[in-house]
Amino acid sequence: MNLRGRNKVSPEFSMSSMTDIVFLLLVFFIITSSSVTPEALDLVLPNAGGKTQTQGKVTVSISKDGDFAVNTDKATEENLESKILEILDGTEKPTIMLRSDKDAAVSYSVRVMDIANRNKIQIVLAVKNK
Repeated sequence: MNLRGRNKVSPEFSMSSMTDIVFLLLVFFIITSSSVTPEALDLVLPNAGGKTQTQGKVTVSISKDGDFAVNTDKATEENLESKILEILDGTEKPTIMLRSDKDAAVSYSVRVMDIANRNKIQIVLAVKNK
């Protein structure tokens, strides 16, 4: 009489599924880490493709020396916000088109973006086509 069971349990552990899981986690963390730290990317912003059309807009131009112009009128840093708001007064969807020289300091562009953010105005960065 044979009393042993026919099904034998194998004591081996298959690592193939574990390596698949580790690989997927590695890919996930690589993708999410690049989106978490965008300042680690070296970007060149002045060139871009495509066009955007906006209505009810004012154009703010910044020269490389830091001179501001609202549409065609020269402006100083002190009266820049008042000139923008004066032109956009009563506009349904106010928009600022920011035309900044590629050699201008970023702080000038940030100043205009801050004005737009405070007054809930949409801002579009104008770039040169490729």
